[in-house]
Amino acid sequence: MTTRRHFIAGSLAAAAWAAARRGQAQASDPTELTLIDASALIRSGELSPLELTRAYLGAIERLQPQLNAFITVTADLAVEQARALETERSRGRWRGPLHGVPIALKDNIDTAGIRTTAAGELFADRIPSEDAEVYRRLTEGGAVLLGKLNMHEYAYGGTSSITHFGPVRNPWDVERIPGGSSGGSAAAVAAGMCAGALGTDTLASIRLPASYCGVVGLKATHGLASIRGIVPVAESLDHVGPLCRTVGDAAVMLQAIAGYDALDPVSVAADVPDYVGAVYRSASRLRIGVPREPFFDALDPDVASATSAALDVLRGLTAVARDVSLPPTPDFAVLLAEAFAYHDEHLDVAANHALYDPVTLERLLAAGEFSAAEYIDARRELALVRNAIASVFSDVDLLVTPTAPGLPERIRDAQNPAEASGAEPSVRNTFPFNLYGIPTVSVPCGFSRNGLPIGLQISGRRLGELDMLTLAHAYEQSTEWHLRRPA
Repeated sequence: MTTRRHFIAGSLAAAAWAAARRGQAQASDPTELTLIDASALIRSGELSPLELTRAYLGAIERLQPQLNAFITVTADLAVEQARALETERSRGRWRGPLHGVPIALKDNIDTAGIRTTAAGELFADRIPSEDAEVYRRLTEGGAVLLGKLNMHEYAYGGTSSITHFGPVRNPWDVERIPGGSSGGSAAAVAAGMCAGALGTDTLASIRLPASYCGVVGLKATHGLASIRGIVPVAESLDHVGPLCRTVGDAAVMLQAIAGYDALDPVSVAADVPDYVGAVYRSASRLRIGVPREPFFDALDPDVASATSAALDVLRGLTAVARDVSLPPTPDFAVLLAEAFAYHDEHLDVAANHALYDPVTLERLLAAGEFSAAEYIDARRELALVRNAIASVFSDVDLLVTPTAPGLPERIRDAQNPAEASGAEPSVRNTFPFNLYGIPTVSVPCGFSRNGLPIGLQISGRRLGELDMLTLAHAYEQSTEWHLRRPA
């Protein structure tokens, strides 16, 4: 269970790390700073929250027409929050490493008084009365809200091209998708439009955009971070987590949002350790498992090459690497039934059908065909596979795979109904870990020959975030992929 002591421990770890880096943290454009470096400068008084917030608002103004990463920009609120947090800092109050740091939220995360649309026409004017629990925790930690991020409609797809507010564009190639469903979150972080963002993940939706946009994307153990106040896909599989430029930045955001929420039916009552401190640990004792099938089948040649090189680096950092097999996963019956259950009241009104994208509508209507008995059987299978995955970790500590088997497709292809129907092949390597319910992070591990980012996926045992963060950070610091920025 989260405690003030654990949060402060993480805060102090981040502060110590950032202080050691302060000499290299100075930048003419403060949006080029990592979250941790910006935090250090804010705490020392060398950078004000207001200055940093205005720099990010300027970046949004410049880049939003090209990338369409935001649905709503909360400029006035951000300035107001930044001023208040600067006053607090000047009076000696420091809330932690997020104090005065500008972030943004995927637009399915409720914000009281600020529209939260889930990128759907039906919800285009929806204004929640309460904050999602994760946003409440971020504001308590001192984060500044820049706005709400574009996404795949109702988080029900992996492209972020199907959205009432127009497609999100990948900052590495604006003709290509950023992945989904948290496409705006990944694109905004990669382009320097916010210091960090939250996304959600049911089959791939944090890690796939992280891979396609060259950033870090982390989903923790199912239930570790509250999903209360988030427009759901399927609560049995839904996760919420950070997208950031570095593993350390992601650890800071995870530290703030993790912890038990008695009002969230899938929340787990578990201790919240010092995630930020985990990045200091040596990876030399860790044992890696490499599940070859199906995760390495039919890879794009550039993905295969980058993954092979990454595994060579990891072998030099860890105690052992061996091939392993993972238990087979059930189908998506739980996801489909739960997704339909949420939308059922809206779909029951025939006039509302025109307010859904045809592809989303087709998927949701098909999902309504499951019986109660079939759903109960599917929930039982899900529970059993979550038990079965634990045995894999008797011989290894972590699992390593490519995040995605291929590279981001072109937006025009993603918007073609013939191409967009069905489950995208791009989620093949990510969805098993939602079904297993175990923590997973995608980190940059290379680029294709035409300059598109490639991600490496590192997964841990249930509540094994510490080892996962240790290895992810060790790999990140042994390479330079995370230092590249899109033009």
